[in-house]
Amino acid sequence: MKNIMNAPFVEEMRKTTANMYRLGWDERNGGNISYMLDEVEVGEYLDLNNIIRTIPLGFDATAITGKIFIVTGTGKYFKNVDGDPETNLGIVRIADDGRTAELLWGYKDGGKFTSEFPAHLMSHMARLSVDPENRVVMHCHPTHTLAMNYVHELDEKKFTHTLWEMCTECIVVFPDGVGVLPWMLCGTNSIGEATAEKMKEFRLVVWGMHGIYSAGKTMDETFGLIETVEKAAQIYMLTAHLPRINTIKDEEMVELAEFFGVNYRKDFLNL
Repeated sequence: MKNIMNAPFVEEMRKTTANMYRLGWDERNGGNISYMLDEVEVGEYLDLNNIIRTIPLGFDATAITGKIFIVTGTGKYFKNVDGDPETNLGIVRIADDGRTAELLWGYKDGGKFTSEFPAHLMSHMARLSVDPENRVVMHCHPTHTLAMNYVHELDEKKFTHTLWEMCTECIVVFPDGVGVLPWMLCGTNSIGEATAEKMKEFRLVVWGMHGIYSAGKTMDETFGLIETVEKAAQIYMLTAHLPRINTIKDEEMVELAEFFGVNYRKDFLNL
């Protein structure tokens, strides 16, 4: 059996959480990541028959029974993951009953997965229904994106359009736009269900006055989506109080999207 600490998926979680904390996106215990793993690969590092304990999910995840995830822990700080992954991360498998997670590794202090894990699983299920290669769901509190929530209308078309105007790459990186939810109580099935519904249409969902959810095929793709939104939001916040002399025109966005061959939201443009 290989050393789990050397597993590529553990190393990815260590590096990504450290980077997100460094960027200021995940203060204290804010933010969480879940990463769906390949069973064969996990079996090289863990005895899949050894269930340490079971943890209730609090909702029905029957659609993804048997799927294995590495997930950040509840109350855990991203800054501590790299130094002590076995306490701050866990690897769980969705049990046959669909309502229980089987702990295969981690949470060695008796902890459990993030309180947002049900919301993550709902988003995983929603994304898998439209993209069977989806593997990652990431939630964090990017500073400028959050600041933008307070001074910009929380309307999906208008919010997306403003972000697309800020950086030439934006319509290419997230041509499907950004979904937006009003403020909702976090850690509940209700916000998870609302996010999952948006995830059928968007890979990025803003939680009003809270943060952002992102989904993707790889850790890099998922991180990169948030990174690009945050850069655009930063430019907006640096310029929103100033006279706008130049902008990326809608016709130029079309030119970009069609040149790079992406399927963009035409209804989010003003043509």
